[in-house]
Amino acid sequence: MMTAAVLLLALWVQASSFEEQGLKALEAGDYLTAIKAFRQLVEDRPDDYSSRFHLALAYSLSGRTSEAVEQYRKVLELKPDLYEAQLNLGILLVADNRPAEALPLLERARAQRPGEFKPHYYLGEAYRKLEQWQQASFHYEMALKVDPQSAAAEIGLGRILARQGQLEEAARHYHRAVELSAEYRLMLLELAEEFEKAGRAQDAARLYEQFPEDPGAQERLGALLLEAGEVERAIAVLQKVVAQAPTPASRYLLAMAYVRAGQRESALPFLEGILAEQPEQFDVRMTYGRVLRDLKRYENATQQFLHCVQMKPDSQEAWQELAGMFILLDRYPEALAALDRVEQLGHAPVGIHFLRAIIFDKTRQYEAALASYQRFLELSQGQHPDQEFQARQRIRVIKRELGR
Repeated sequence: MMTAAVLLLALWVQASSFEEQGLKALEAGDYLTAIKAFRQLVEDRPDDYSSRFHLALAYSLSGRTSEAVEQYRKVLELKPDLYEAQLNLGILLVADNRPAEALPLLERARAQRPGEFKPHYYLGEAYRKLEQWQQASFHYEMALKVDPQSAAAEIGLGRILARQGQLEEAARHYHRAVELSAEYRLMLLELAEEFEKAGRAQDAARLYEQFPEDPGAQERLGALLLEAGEVERAIAVLQKVVAQAPTPASRYLLAMAYVRAGQRESALPFLEGILAEQPEQFDVRMTYGRVLRDLKRYENATQQFLHCVQMKPDSQEAWQELAGMFILLDRYPEALAALDRVEQLGHAPVGIHFLRAIIFDKTRQYEAALASYQRFLELSQGQHPDQEFQARQRIRVIKRELGR
């Protein structure tokens, strides 16, 4: 019969075997084996904080965050001041977007070892996620004092400064991070977005230019060039993007660039292709209608604007474009009905009075035409000089006609 001493020895040997197996599995990256070993140890010795710590670590390394968090919390119930458990649990909670829960743990870890990098860095991350910029900056700066070669802390500090609008100083930290580690190069695209938000398109464009291999960055570069009026450069950039990785957005931008360059025929296939895939794209259909109008394909353009007013019955812009097409096609009653609809929608643009005047003028309704031209001039006040010139000329002619 086995004595109590022998039984205890056997259990100790078995526990040692599980611990050795678990530690070896952790070192080898075999986390499933490590979990099984340490879970057995925890079942046998529930008050053994060391085994529970290693079980939490194995769960964490295998991506099983919720189970890792649970085990770390139990470790800290058994050993409240265990630095490694405080730190690891805090890091997990920050990564799991639970920064408020992480803060007290990380603060306790920092208090124990104020000269170490990780507590400061992850406090910076936690405060950044909570948008507490001053505290976040302080801890990133402290982390960099401990480790001036930390690209992660440089990026963290750069992001804080960018959010506070200090873009010059932020850029210095972003670029420093890239110098320290090439894996942070893509973060320059985030900096470019911050420049865009701040209205600094040229600075953003210079960053996007550094990523000729990235279709997304090149698409944004093309858009910025187009906005800046550099149409030929925009076309060259966007042609490459569309050839490599076409998206509806990049094809639409290229079509718009062709339109700006006066190459409307070149724009048509891209607009037609987008609408074949996504027929309810209102802005694309409006652009398509305008391109057809400018190419004098009036019937086709009218169909596009009719589709647009069906898609968005409250769009003044679409109704006004439709009215213009009806005028060009001499469909005057329909044009007047469309203009009435524009006015019914409220805050009608001044131009509808000019269009009404043209219809009345063409149909020899001179008194109505005169009133509409005069109303247009009264409201326009220099906003539409070409149309105002035409209106004044027609007013003179109409008055002569009415005075006969």
